[in-house]
Amino acid sequence: QVQLVESGGGLVQAGDSLRLSCAWSGHSFNRLMLGWFRQAPGKEREVVAVISRNGGDKFHSDSVKGRFTISRDNDRKTVYLQMNNLNPEDTAIYYCAANSRSILTSPLRLAASDYEYWGQGTQVTVSS
Repeated sequence: QVQLVESGGGLVQAGDSLRLSCAWSGHSFNRLMLGWFRQAPGKEREVVAVISRNGGDKFHSDSVKGRFTISRDNDRKTVYLQMNNLNPEDTAIYYCAANSRSILTSPLRLAASDYEYWGQGTQVTVSS
């Protein structure tokens, strides 16, 4: 059974940085579209960033654009989320997700329902 395993969350102060990692335990990592989502208490899960199969196309939500960067290393079968200049509004559980049904020319999928594999989540807490 394939898994996504996240790491890198924690408690930081406003203005600090964190890098989240998410490792894939299965095969064919380079065939996966990958995304990071987050869910804050009492709120719906929202997309944070998405990256295409070959890393050439990326999406970042308006709330994180210019501060967060998604990347992937297909050799390490890992997707990353570099988070800079964190603020308390970024406090949430962060999930990585994988879509195995996309093709090279697929548009980036921004809905959580488009992803069939999910990590367990990692908590990010930003204090003011």
